Amino acid sequence: MKNLLRFLAFCALSQLPQADVGDFSPCLNVFYQLWPPKGLNGTPICQNYDNNYRFASLYSRERRAPWFSAYTFSTPSGKRPRCLWKYEPQLANSKASGEMVDFPMPPKKVDQNVIDSQAVPEDYTNSSYTRGHLNPNMHHSAKYDRLATFTLTNVVPQKQGSNDGPWAALEMLINKTLDQYCVGKAYVVTGIMPYRVGAERWLKDEHRVAIPEYMWSAYCCPKYSQNLPESLRKTFPTFAAIGRNDPNSTEEIVPVDWTKKRNVGYDVRRMPLTDLEAYLRERYGSNVTVFNQQCSE
Repeated sequence: MKNLLRFLAFCALSQLPQADVGDFSPCLNVFYQLWPPKGLNGTPICQNYDNNYRFASLYSRERRAPWFSAYTFSTPSGKRPRCLWKYEPQLANSKASGEMVDFPMPPKKVDQNVIDSQAVPEDYTNSSYTRGHLNPNMHHSAKYDRLATFTLTNVVPQKQGSNDGPWAALEMLINKTLDQYCVGKAYVVTGIMPYRVGAERWLKDEHRVAIPEYMWSAYCCPKYSQNLPESLRKTFPTFAAIGRNDPNSTEEIVPVDWTKKRNVGYDVRRMPLTDLEAYLRERYGSNVTVFNQQCSE
């Protein structure tokens, strides 16, 4: 009888709706070995679109921007989709739906609770910053996976010179490399490095949406081709990079190539995963681990 009661209790609990905000449990499959990055504090979001979990983000309510987004890579197909930007209802109301929602079209207004809890399109309008995807649509093949990336809980203020320049080139390089040489599932985590404490910068100086000083990205591909060209042998099973989002930052983390004719100061530096984690540890003041056991099976 006791075993029966335990079984019924388990079934009842398993049927309870799982939160999309505040818990990574429903979307652990987007992380290598079901293991989210450690060492960063924020609000977990399982990004739900069309009633499916597409990727995950660790969100900062104070910054109204994500610390990172994590996803599994798939070879893209087709052009960039056109769609409305979306928001996360549960950031505004914990009892709301866990599925992302399109921002209303003018003249309809955005609910004040949404404005208070997260970034809205008006924050970026006339700000001199673009909406920089952490999880880019070009790293997915399925239509709804690509559409799901267009949520403001997945973007940060990114300078045009970075977004359309060296950072875009990095995303294309990752795309090509994983497509050609990763023979198993590839896990990607892309995030930001904030300015140092006391030097934070905000969109339009309104203390609403924080601007990152650097962007970073790392992938984990535990199963890959044994016929790697010499130039790529150090990029498997892991690869990492840091990109400048401020052309006036010092060159200690990412040196500047002053010989370039375009996008000077938005350089990207490629590096081993251990080097990236060392920079994150120094900036965050905590031991940041992106992939369990350095992506080693």
